[in-house]
Amino acid sequence: MDVTIVDYKSGNISSVINSFSEVAKNKVNIEVTSNLNKIKLSDKIVLPGQGSFKSCIESLNSINGLIDTLSEFVLNNKKPLLGICVGLQMFADIGYEEVETKGLGWISGKVSKIDNHKGKYKLPHIGWNQINIVKESKIFKDIENNSHMYFVHSYEFIPNDKSVTVATTDYSTNIVCAVEKENLFGTQFHPEKSDKIGLKIIDNFIKL
Repeated sequence: MDVTIVDYKSGNISSVINSFSEVAKNKVNIEVTSNLNKIKLSDKIVLPGQGSFKSCIESLNSINGLIDTLSEFVLNNKKPLLGICVGLQMFADIGYEEVETKGLGWISGKVSKIDNHKGKYKLPHIGWNQINIVKESKIFKDIENNSHMYFVHSYEFIPNDKSVTVATTDYSTNIVCAVEKENLFGTQFHPEKSDKIGLKIIDNFIKL
């Protein structure tokens, strides 16, 4: 099986590569590439994201044909894709970080700044926080509710259809921190930085 981590120059993704390689342990072929043919032929895709919504979308757009290839993979071929952090946020129709920016439109919704209640909550939301699993998800198999995950973000994904939400975290409000819609999976937290529980989520995705 081939799992491709999309490298579109969106910041340092070495921890994503290392954690997936550790979990795969030669059972699965992990490829890090922006080559469209390799992406098309993959069994599963990981879409990481660091930096702003705007800069990540611009980086995807800078590789000719990449967004179309990813959309075909997800929407037409219905193959599994895992978005991490801004990788999840880009599923939305629109993001409001820096300037209003069109997203990938895979899951209807928007990405807005976390309401920090006039400075009561520090932004970015950074560090370990509990997650509340609100719905069964394939990537949360054998993960206990109220597990702690590692977060670094100032913006949140707000889906129009609440049924795609599989986990939330409490930081100023109930923030959506994981989604599942058919073959689409996303985490706002960083599984690659969330110790053994994060590695279990990666393992669950690889074993889908």
